Amino acid sequence: SEEKEIQTIIKHWIRTLNIKFGWINDFDKFVAKYATNFFIFEEFYLSSKLLNTLTKHIDVVWSIDYSTFNDNQFICSGSKDNTIRVWDINANKQIKLYTGHPDYVYCVKFSPYHHYTNRRSVICSSSNDETINFWDFKHNKQLQIFNGHTRGVCCIEFSSFNGGKYLCSGSYDKTIRLWDIETSKSLHIFNGHTDIVRCLDISPLQNNNNNNNNNNIGIIGGNGYTICSGSFDKTIQISDIETTKQLILFKGHTDWIRSVKYGSNKLTNIILSGSEDKSVRLWDIRSCQQIQSFNRHTYTVNAIEYSPFIVNNIEIGGSSNVICSGSWDNTIRFWDIRSNRNELYIMKGENNDDGIVCFKFLQLKKKEKKIKGNNNLGCDIKLCYGSLSGLICIWG
Repeated sequence: SEEKEIQTIIKHWIRTLNIKFGWINDFDKFVAKYATNFFIFEEFYLSSKLLNTLTKHIDVVWSIDYSTFNDNQFICSGSKDNTIRVWDINANKQIKLYTGHPDYVYCVKFSPYHHYTNRRSVICSSSNDETINFWDFKHNKQLQIFNGHTRGVCCIEFSSFNGGKYLCSGSYDKTIRLWDIETSKSLHIFNGHTDIVRCLDISPLQNNNNNNNNNNIGIIGGNGYTICSGSFDKTIQISDIETTKQLILFKGHTDWIRSVKYGSNKLTNIILSGSEDKSVRLWDIRSCQQIQSFNRHTYTVNAIEYSPFIVNNIEIGGSSNVICSGSWDNTIRFWDIRSNRNELYIMKGENNDDGIVCFKFLQLKKKEKKIKGNNNLGCDIKLCYGSLSGLICIWG
């Protein structure tokens, strides 16, 4: 059969090249099941090594983000040490330091709104000091401050529509706020959670908005878009941006929820979540039900993401069936959502990391060569994570 032929070829290839695979126990079954995207995994994992360690933070790195400007690559980070730092990846050095927040910096993101409207390099940060700040790191100045939350601001997310003009924020005050970046005004307060709103995400860009005649109704013209929020009340809430109504409430986690994420492309109806209960879970928006739970972590799952790796012979960045999760148990784990909870791979952090808090895939320019046995172009993928100890590490 085709599976046996694949296994025979791969076994011969392993013996010929004398490659040692220590990263999965049942390698033959893995290759037989995922032959079309094996070479992408092989290229990344077998060649992966620690490239850089950025060590300026002296406490927990709560958040990292990645962006490119004028062919330069940057990472920004926010920490429990109250600072925001900007790093030049190519030069492997810190280039900016912001100390304007007098308390923990929980979340940092590069602003797509400022990038697309006037080509400005701007970082947005949320803090335990109850504010959201905007920083122009090219001109080294503060642009805006959003005040409105009455307790620390845990998370922020830019709108996937209207050029990122709107911002959502979740807070210890149990609310979600929707902001207009252009006017610095709070447009609406979403109530519904009974405890801290620790994480949120906005549904991805829709492909049929041009055919929707009602897209400009409501408060911001975001008809059809929703906010997904995870709370310390152990629930996940989905709210409609235009009507401001709660649509779905998912219950199932047995402890605080620390991360939520919408899928993309073919997975737009799927929510991914990570929790203090050590589990990673998948939820179906259409059926309003939990559909899978992954339970190998031994400590809090603080970060989750959809892997950039392919599954069905689609180029990198396509619809991936691989998800990954970062935990305070100091591992990042990779899972196949089609394979009945199978764990594909475990990446262990450095001994002095103390635990994985956040991570980000850095997808660099694709190489102009094809990987043997696969129709996909190669790409330079790096994985950057922030830790409980304050270290930021880049693997690739």
